[in-house]
Amino acid sequence: MLALAAGLPRARSAVVVALLWLNVAVAQPSPELPEYRPSTALHGTLRNYGGDFGGLLKRWEEGFQRYQPGIQFSDKLPGSDVATSGLVAGVADIGTSGREPMLIELEAFHDAAGSDLVLVPVATGTLDVKGTTWTPVVLVPTGNPIKGLSLRQLDGIFGAERTGGYRGYRWSPEGARSAREDIRTWGQLGLRGKWTHMPIHTYGYAVTGMSNFFQQTAMSGGTKWNPNYREYVESGSKMIAATPGGEALGIEHMLEEVSSDTVAIAWTGLRQASSFPGLRPLPLSREDGGPYVAPTRENLQNRSYPLARFIYMFIRRDPGAAVEPLTKEFLSYVLSRQGQQDVAAGNVYLPLTPDLALDQVKKLN
Repeated sequence: MLALAAGLPRARSAVVVALLWLNVAVAQPSPELPEYRPSTALHGTLRNYGGDFGGLLKRWEEGFQRYQPGIQFSDKLPGSDVATSGLVAGVADIGTSGREPMLIELEAFHDAAGSDLVLVPVATGTLDVKGTTWTPVVLVPTGNPIKGLSLRQLDGIFGAERTGGYRGYRWSPEGARSAREDIRTWGQLGLRGKWTHMPIHTYGYAVTGMSNFFQQTAMSGGTKWNPNYREYVESGSKMIAATPGGEALGIEHMLEEVSSDTVAIAWTGLRQASSFPGLRPLPLSREDGGPYVAPTRENLQNRSYPLARFIYMFIRRDPGAAVEPLTKEFLSYVLSRQGQQDVAAGNVYLPLTPDLALDQVKKLN
């Protein structure tokens, strides 16, 4: 049977975890991050297209202009779903997105630009703040004795046999797996007694940015779900059909079902689950055998929780060409100590670790 992460209580509801997060002090950027120092005084207009990151983009722009007053911004920010379209149409320098790009967006950009979209993570997502890039959690009813799961086990539970998986927009055999790796009973996860032959009922999101992230992260880019997977969309959202019974396909209804389904497992966010104390989030690990990591704000910031997400700036960089100077300078600020301090000051998104920030800077050089 799987072991709990050190110090983690045996049963913790989503409500308790969310309350713990609310009491955590403002996350601070690491002093190891390099300071931003202008390489030269620049002038011109930088065009951003996509989402506003809940006001964080404006904070970055104002902070940057204190060092580079000659640079102005022209922003069109209807939302993350259009972050790549401005780049494809040639009317943006940066696409600002609170989610990972979808397959069709990656293909469209490549067809238009003749090169691959460059993804620059600029901050870590939230534990579970409404209207932001929140982190998925995996939930079971509190009566389930399972202690934690690995990403491979999540794939076995939620996924199915497949011939490959997506790496960006390329279909790769590296993501293939056989039906022998399917996990369809709780006994296959080490539970014994009455649980040995009990089936696993799976619940989660229909096609959305969240399901795209889950497939990329937990299912090696695979797109085939467990045949019993029950799909839902965000309650109260524009995705709910305006027909009788439409709300029954929302996440709140899903969580009601999961709460009363002894053998259920589901993935959603802590905020959505906060009204369902009969459910608890599982600690997860990248490798079989642990270490198992709980979904807390601290574990998101240090990136030890396997389903931690990013917010992104998308840019175009033609093969062999330099990043456009205004774009490079702004991103250099965003990834600097000052830029990540802007993230911390908002107390919503979380600053990048130094290693992650420096890896993104390399993409600009």
